[in-house]
Formats: sequence, structure tokens, C-alpha cells
Amino acid sequence: MKILVLNAGSSSLKCQYFVDRISIATLLIECIGEKHGHSKLLYQGETISKDHHIPDHEDALKEAFTLLDQYHILPSVNTLDAIGHRVVHGGNLFHQPIHITPKIIEDIRSLIPLAPLHNPANLKGIEILYAHYPYIPQVAVFDTAFHQSMPAHAYLYPLPYSWYEKFDIRRYGFHGISHSFITREAARVMGRESASLNLITLHLGNGASATAIRSGRSIDTSMGMTPLEGLMMGTRCGDIDPAIIPYLSEHCGMDISTIETLLNKKSGLKGICGHNDMREVIKKADDGDALSLLALQMYIYRIRKYIGAYAVVLGQVDALVFTGGIGENAARVREMVCEGLEQSIRLKIDRSKNEKPSTVARSIGHSKSHIQIWVIPTNEELEIVMQLENIV
Repeated sequence: MKILVLNAGSSSLKCQYFVDRISIATLLIECIGEKHGHSKLLYQGETISKDHHIPDHEDALKEAFTLLDQYHILPSVNTLDAIGHRVVHGGNLFHQPIHITPKIIEDIRSLIPLAPLHNPANLKGIEILYAHYPYIPQVAVFDTAFHQSMPAHAYLYPLPYSWYEKFDIRRYGFHGISHSFITREAARVMGRESASLNLITLHLGNGASATAIRSGRSIDTSMGMTPLEGLMMGTRCGDIDPAIIPYLSEHCGMDISTIETLLNKKSGLKGICGHNDMREVIKKADDGDALSLLALQMYIYRIRKYIGAYAVVLGQVDALVFTGGIGENAARVREMVCEGLEQSIRLKIDRSKNEKPSTVARSIGHSKSHIQIWVIPTNEELEIVMQLENIV
């Protein structure tokens, strides 16, 4: 099957073209609507870059198809078998991938209050392509869908129940496409059926989340109604005392917009040491910078707390899995996360295996570890393709 996967952001557009689950080309268009736009095409091991003004998302899509045609990758959109769209928030409405129709577009629009930064951008790509190519099957795949298997006692907040009924206030979870792919891949590399696996999966990037997976299904996850809850992240605070917000408002003179910006964009690693790139944080910590070391320790500590909690929730854990930019590449982080867990949950990392860089799935657990430890590169676009194939 020939499938195009689209991920539209507020000022960016990422496309990946697959033929029979093989990635043929990736196209990234950035700074849409800004004075200086940028296109980057990755094809056959080469990178083709172009700087130019891209007024809006419609122009970005035209540019994408022009480049795919120009380099004889995709001569015509009409040859596609399907188009997959990543949508961040599916709310209570969407538990599975779904064919896009005018009604589905309006349903996604109704969820904008739950994801005001993400769903409007996702909708732009959907609306433009559906308007031009309504005869090509198009499917929305939701980042929240994988976590809809959580039981009510896990997804509900201890707030007035009427808030859930009236305002849909609950934990939804995110990075679901990644956690779903990692569950599938863990089953493959471990030679097991996913339905037989209990996993703790850690998606660690600039955004970070942990998920408890029982019998291949998400039963709890660290992110909540929004991606702000949970682990300490690059610029997001993760779990905090909610009373801090009215305190900042009443005693520090900050309005809600300022507080929201601080919590989402100026907290986390960046808030503590001024850097949100984990490579820079580790380098400065090793050079003796006290705040960088503190930020790293805080980051690790919170991950370990979630591992402990999820180990208790699951009862039996078959494997701990690292993924995401930090999870896949930062051996130091993986070692610190696993250090000293042999006594508590009988988990032990093999330092020599952990230090060896690799771009493929690999086991880094010690032979004495009762819980397997894996590093598995995520592939959200391929997961979208596989989910899409099931319903097209």
C-alpha cells in the first residue's frame, strides 16, 4: 500500500511516504507563516534543503507535493491508497483510528478546548487534504486513543464527579501512538504475544511520559488531561501542587496566561538550570555546574518514582522499555534510572550493554535481572500506517 502520513503543527508540517510499510521519503516544512520558511526532504540517504517563504499550510502542502513529484518519489497524489493524519487529542469520542468525514472533522473541532495548541493545527492538514482529495481514504489516528483502556479509577481525578460529566475533566494521556508501537515492538523482540506482556514504557524526549501496560493494554499513564502532568520534562514542570497556581496569581501578580506559559515553556529542566537539551544538561553537570546536576537528579528521581508506582500497580513486570530521543540515546540517564533497583524490584542493568550505541532494539538488562530492560527506537509514523491498514 502507498500511504502518506501527515503531522501538521501550528507552524510546521511533517510528511512521511510509505510503500508497503517501508519509509521512502520524509519531508519537513518549518516556519510556516513566518518570513523565512524552510523545507527539508530526506530521500535515498540524501538531504535536500530549501529556504523560502511559506505563507500558510495550504502552500506548505503544495510545496510538499511539488517536491515529492520533482524528485520522482510520488508523481501524483491520486496514486495514494490512503492518507493518515496524527491528531493529538481524541477526548472521550475516539478510542480507535477512524475514517475522516465531515462529521468527524466537526467532532475533532469540538475537542479544541482540550488541546488548543495542537488540535487546530492537526485540523488544518485534515481539512485541506480532505477538501482536495475526498475520494482518497483518510484516517485520523489519535495520540490519546491507546490510553482509553485505562479503568475509571485510574483516569478520574478526585474532583467533583460532575466536572467529568459536564466538562470532560479526566486523565487522557498522550504519546499513545509511541507507547502502542513500543508495546508491539517489545512483543516482537521478546518473542511474546503483546496480550501476555506487562510493561513499563518510558517515552523520554523533550516531552516525557511513563505508561503501565498490562496484557498489552494501557492501564495508567503519567500525562493527564493535558501533556503538562506527570514526569519532569524539557520545559514542562510535570506534577506540582495545584495550589502553586493561585499562589502565583494572588501573591506574585501573575495572570493565568503568564502562569500557563511558565509551566509549559519555562519549567522542567530549563526552569532549573536554563537548558532543556539533555545532552547539554549532562555535559554541564559533569563540568561541575550545580544546577545542571540538580536538574538531572530531579529528572531521574521522578522517573524512578513512577517506575516504583507502576511496578506495584502491575504486580508483575516483564520488561522496562526506554524510547524517545533521551530514552534511546542517553546511556547516562538509563543507568541512573535503573541504579539501585535490584533490591526493590529485582531489576539490574548491564552497564557494558547500556553503553553501546545502537539504532535498533536491544536488551540492556543484566543476566541476573528478573525484569528485562530494553531500548526500542520508536516509530510513530509506522504505527500510524499499521493502524490505518487495519481499517482501510
